[in-house]
Amino acid sequence: MKVNAITIRPGNVLEYEGKLMLVTKIEIIQPGKGNAVIQVEMRDARTGTKTQQRFRTQETVERARLDEHEMQFLYQEGDHFTFMDNESFEQTQVPVDVVGEPARFLQEGMVCTVTMYEGSALSVELPQTVTMLITQADPVVKGQTASSSYKPAVLENGVRVMVPPHISSETRIVINTADGTYLERAKD
Repeated sequence: MKVNAITIRPGNVLEYEGKLMLVTKIEIIQPGKGNAVIQVEMRDARTGTKTQQRFRTQETVERARLDEHEMQFLYQEGDHFTFMDNESFEQTQVPVDVVGEPARFLQEGMVCTVTMYEGSALSVELPQTVTMLITQADPVVKGQTASSSYKPAVLENGVRVMVPPHISSETRIVINTADGTYLERAKD
């Protein structure tokens, strides 16, 4: 759909020069003389290359129509993840690089938001937090709780995280999927 360039916001996806471009940053420039322009920093959704483009504020640009689906993670096969649409039960193969770094926290049955464009997945958004079991942690050192130090621990999926000293093995904790940091002890 065509929209005025002045309405572009970070996070929008534009169809520009035959490519799908994700807007990462905008800046409106108002020179002392002449018309205002909007400086748009974009990243190609498929290749990841960044470009900058200036549009006149009254110019129209093509905004892409994206579909977001709630999908359940089923399994990983090679370098692809398989997700199932919760409404149509249709299965979709998503390359590992589309999911990115948070893929290490994917668990069977986890419901994720998959953004699609013309039948192909552009991004996968995991839930903000995930509860996991610690399989290995250093023992508690008496008197260490007074300082704000953290110790390494290994989760059930083999990922290493830093946890407070009072957390021990076989403890369930809540992890932030965006950056892999410890949030709290699980309440279950």
